[in-house]
Amino acid sequence: MYFKSFTDPNLAQNSYLIGCQRTGEAIIIDPPRSFDHIIEDAEIEGLRITTAADTHIHADYVSGARQLAVEHGVKLYLSDEGDEEWKYGYTDGIDVDLVKDQSTFSIGNIDFEVWHTPGHTPESVSFILTDRGGGATKPMGIFSGDFVFVGDVGRPDLLEAVAGKEGTATSGARDMYRSLKRFSELEDHVIVWPGHGAGSACGKSLGSVPISTVGYEKQFNWALQIDDEEDFVKELLHEQPEAPVYFAEMKRINKVGPTVLQKQTIELIKTIDELNRVVSEEKVLVIDTRPAKTAEAGLYTKSVNIPLNKSFANWMGWIAKYDENLVVIADEEHHEEIKTTLQSIGLDRIRAFVNPAILADAELHTYETITVDEFNDEMKNDNTFVIDVRNDIEWKNGHLPNANHLFLGKLRNTEIPLDKELLVHCQSGVRSAIASSILKARGFKTVKQMAGGYAKYEQTAYETIR
Repeated sequence: MYFKSFTDPNLAQNSYLIGCQRTGEAIIIDPPRSFDHIIEDAEIEGLRITTAADTHIHADYVSGARQLAVEHGVKLYLSDEGDEEWKYGYTDGIDVDLVKDQSTFSIGNIDFEVWHTPGHTPESVSFILTDRGGGATKPMGIFSGDFVFVGDVGRPDLLEAVAGKEGTATSGARDMYRSLKRFSELEDHVIVWPGHGAGSACGKSLGSVPISTVGYEKQFNWALQIDDEEDFVKELLHEQPEAPVYFAEMKRINKVGPTVLQKQTIELIKTIDELNRVVSEEKVLVIDTRPAKTAEAGLYTKSVNIPLNKSFANWMGWIAKYDENLVVIADEEHHEEIKTTLQSIGLDRIRAFVNPAILADAELHTYETITVDEFNDEMKNDNTFVIDVRNDIEWKNGHLPNANHLFLGKLRNTEIPLDKELLVHCQSGVRSAIASSILKARGFKTVKQMAGGYAKYEQTAYETIR
């Protein structure tokens, strides 16, 4: 058996390539939308991708299953669990098996058993692998998707949090409790291959170790230490992170079927006049991907600065709207990476890239970065409005006495007084830079962010509220 895992660091998302070296067949479990590197790895090993499988209808990235089926003719294994709301809508015209609990299939001499493991989502399944080709008669491991992570389990509240379906969080938590009881019956040696690692918003305390075992999780995963169902439900739903607004769109896309990507050439804007013309079109959002320190020196009118780093996909999902055409300011060497990252969360409407050098000819604006002492002094002025863009848990752990809690992910649409000077902070200064660019893009004249953020403010003798 050949095995290799692949991780998208932008989404902390894991995909798995498993191949039977005797027959040359291979499967990708939870394939990403950009999968050429996985196919290349398989070819190097003398394998051909014949099959792909999804553990559930993903909420945080676009599955590559449909693209693989259409572009490469692979067979799909997709869940047929859950009610009609959780049935895949793109199965016509492709080779697909809809599987339920205890369904089985094989890739060469490698056997897979399907377990229905609801909790994170109603249709969630896990795949239990047995390497019959290696002489094994017992399972080697379980591909758990967003059911069991290292040190955590999948959150059940996404439907309620992003789609407003009341009561689904509690019912999902109860399903998770029962699924975990079944998981605990597996032998301790069984390897756990999770769908995500640390950095994903699909749980609240995911570990960064890429694999685990059933035995280890039974000893150290908090969710497997609670025997009482009511206590479990209460703890599982307690202090889950904010559910990114784009998760609802990901659910829809993966259910009805992602657009099959075609090769395209994206326009490159080389002059300010061209940029101004494109920006004058309807529903255009300008994204500046340069580092915050660079962008702070001069922002193009109405542009939002989201630096290209590991948090880029997350904040794009929060801030961009799916009916907007994206104009992206970035050096040419980053264009392919940016396109792939945006498409991984379904932001396919990339209108144009912009050469940053042309901004030298543009009328620019900026915000100001001030010290903790200056920030504290300015908070005392009646004409200021203090904005804390951190998440709920950070806010509850302590905040400034005059602050207004306006989470960064919703800042483009949050009501803010028009006649005030804005003072912005986060925990360290990274998110407040994004927030400041959003506020400038909205047209606020005076925007100042606090260098070092709340972490630095806490080190002073100034008052905080806990």
